[in-house]
Amino acid sequence: MGKCSSCDEWNTITEQLDTASIQSPNGRKLQAISAEDIELNTDTFARLQSGMTEVDTVLGGGFVPGGVVLIAGQPGIGKSTLLLQIAYNVSAKHKVLYVSGEESTTQIGLRAERLGARRPNLMIASSGSANDIAQTILSKDYDFVIVDSIQTVNVDEVSSMAGSTSQITNSTQVLMNAAKTTNTALLIVGHVTKEGSIAGPKVLEHVVDVVLQLEGDRYGGFKMLRTVKNRFGSTNESAIFEMLEQGLVPVDNPSAALLEERRVSDGSVVLATVEGARPLLVEVQALVNTSNYGYPKRTASGIDLNRVNLLIAMLEKRTKLNLSDKDIYINIVGGIKANEPAADLAVCMAIASASKGMQLKEDLVVFGELGLSGEVRRVNFMDKRLAEAKKLGFKGAIMPKQKSDSKDESVYAVTDIKMALNQFLSK
Repeated sequence: MGKCSSCDEWNTITEQLDTASIQSPNGRKLQAISAEDIELNTDTFARLQSGMTEVDTVLGGGFVPGGVVLIAGQPGIGKSTLLLQIAYNVSAKHKVLYVSGEESTTQIGLRAERLGARRPNLMIASSGSANDIAQTILSKDYDFVIVDSIQTVNVDEVSSMAGSTSQITNSTQVLMNAAKTTNTALLIVGHVTKEGSIAGPKVLEHVVDVVLQLEGDRYGGFKMLRTVKNRFGSTNESAIFEMLEQGLVPVDNPSAALLEERRVSDGSVVLATVEGARPLLVEVQALVNTSNYGYPKRTASGIDLNRVNLLIAMLEKRTKLNLSDKDIYINIVGGIKANEPAADLAVCMAIASASKGMQLKEDLVVFGELGLSGEVRRVNFMDKRLAEAKKLGFKGAIMPKQKSDSKDESVYAVTDIKMALNQFLSK
């Protein structure tokens, strides 16, 4: 109605919704939700310790009652092994249920026997029904429940096969509601795609509280547990493990282990990188050969190949190096992923060292981001990187200029790539 029948004015009538008369589609009358003051009982919500200090650090202090944790990783990386170790440790003080939709109880028992992970409080089960698992959680018989994996369970109300988008979404929702209703800590395993992302809809990562990623080489090297999302702590933490006969064992000094078999030669540079908030020294190796074909081959392991190609183009433009007819191979030793920009300077110095057959003049570590003009830019945690280098016996570091004038004789500040190559590479 444009004109009011009482005052004869136009456009003065507004529509108002009568919330008291609104009903849901099933006929239920809607009601206002009840709110309460923020009050936390620390005794009720005390975190469950995993028994592994590194895992607790990544989680932000342990598993939160009612919290849902999703852990993902490549097949054979060690997810089930790590989960059984955690279940065994938690069962020292709490009742734990390990449910597998992939393995029989006999298979889980065999792995538990191999790891020495048997305890009365640790119960195992094999089920593919999300409804049955949720009902078990609602019984409040267990404080900690592990579901391996979310892609193998299904809800009865959805007709599609396990692993489909609708099944993953609904199964997660059913399990999560049961866990939060009973304040039960829930740990879910997720598969990954060929590209390395978590299989299923993105909503899977959104609804859970914590997302962990277990990375590394499935055939050897170190395994790294990273935090992708954490509602209860920082996402800047990571844990490093090594697979031994007794399971995944934390590495106390990963830098020393990674450099243990290093041979000083041309093409070898030590990079001071940071994993989360932990400084780590890794070896960057480069091999440069004259190409026998018209199009040179470029291969990178442990670092983004597109980033390597960009750095090679910058080296050709800003220095006297001719790499257009050279095959270049880059390797980050130990299965570590050097994803941060601070690896730029080390990669470029390794390529130049291998190309000219020259080595670093002194026993130094290298780190710094490079721009397309060849300038060396500052990175985070420079003091931590330098301290880690000194702890392992290195004389110092080739690094970007610090904001404040440093009188530390172990700091070799460089402003561009030319300066770094000319001053610190020799025959």
